[in-house]
Amino acid sequence: MASIFTQIIERELPGYIVAEDDKHIAILDINPNTAGHTLCIPKQEVDKIFDLSPSAYSDLMNFSYKVAQALEKAVPCKRVGMSVIGLEVSHVHVHLIPLQSMEDIQFENKAIMTPYEFEALVDQIQRYL
Repeated sequence: MASIFTQIIERELPGYIVAEDDKHIAILDINPNTAGHTLCIPKQEVDKIFDLSPSAYSDLMNFSYKVAQALEKAVPCKRVGMSVIGLEVSHVHVHLIPLQSMEDIQFENKAIMTPYEFEALVDQIQRYL
């Protein structure tokens, strides 16, 4: 069965799409640590990040870099943190999280956001891409 990310990529499920190219998609995490928490995902469904080919890995990091640059301009934060965990969804994804403190990257506290706030963030981030 296709991962939830593949279903979003194929537009079978909705997602707050921030950026997209031929090989990747960036979406807002719907259970964010902080406002602006974004997932960068290769369109190719691969379970583990180190199962990507070296070129696919580099492409994902370059895509994530571009998204992180825009995210840092769009969302007030001290920096954008990056994490790759992959235990909840078996499809490679990079977490980009606007940080104010170390607690923001610990996946313990979650930001509550309305659909309007998610849509506004998409617009805000896209202005800097």
